[in-house]
Amino acid sequence: MTAQLTRKLMRTVFVDTMIESLATDSRVVLLTADISSWFFTAVRAEYPDRVINLGIREQAMIDIAGGLALTGHRPVVHTYAPFLVERPFEQLKIGLGHQDVGAVLVSVGASYDDPSWGRTHQSPGDVALFDTLPGWTVHVPGHEDEVEPLLRDAVSGDGRVYIRLSERANNEAVPGSDGFTVLRRGGAGVVIAVGPVLDQVLAATATADATVLYTATIRPFDHAGLRAAVGSARPNVVLVEPYLRGTSAYEVAEALGDVPHRLRSYGVRRDQETRVYGKAEDHDRLHGVDAASLTESITSFFR
Repeated sequence: MTAQLTRKLMRTVFVDTMIESLATDSRVVLLTADISSWFFTAVRAEYPDRVINLGIREQAMIDIAGGLALTGHRPVVHTYAPFLVERPFEQLKIGLGHQDVGAVLVSVGASYDDPSWGRTHQSPGDVALFDTLPGWTVHVPGHEDEVEPLLRDAVSGDGRVYIRLSERANNEAVPGSDGFTVLRRGGAGVVIAVGPVLDQVLAATATADATVLYTATIRPFDHAGLRAAVGSARPNVVLVEPYLRGTSAYEVAEALGDVPHRLRSYGVRRDQETRVYGKAEDHDRLHGVDAASLTESITSFFR
């Protein structure tokens, strides 16, 4: 799941795509809060009114994005996930949602990409928070090659879109789809892998008689795709997400409301705060989303 040195990071793809978007679409305005602002120094000199670093004023940044959207601009807002979603949550609710205007929010840091920064830079609850707000599309790319098409589509539209980037990536990209992509078929149950947990899921199910579904777009949730997959397997569903455990459990329940089923969710644990540093892989083991833990858990669940 760790990106190879010869590959671009998702953040690098974001930067390159944004520089091109600023040059080709006069609607686009980029707002940063110090994070990654150094990547845009040259393009800021070319478009000083459309590349704006607001410093660590994240709440103001979201409200400014709302104002820009009201005037016909397409704001793209970028910083670490907790500073983009948790700190200015009221502004997301009112400045964008209540005013019914669009923006593209692009985060880095994910749940615990670099634990050395501590709890302030971790945001396992970001997607769950967006579930309390209507009208958001949520993308969780699992590979750097999935970032550009998702970002270009978001920037060209006018809706409210959250793109959750990570420093961690699967070995291979999966071609874009609006819903689930079926990677394997089996009869023991269905395993859903969201974004950059796919490699662990594929390793964990290598010898399992399981259907494996993948998506980089978790909202809207592909109800029809899940129903179709469950229709050819036992109604056992495993949900593996790279953020708060069980975030999409209610969507599975909605999709299978009239189908008796069993569900097991994996992700960042809800029962305690992890007060340690270490590496991201250490946190995977603590939360049970490393390949070895998933192998044991999924095998036991499917028996």
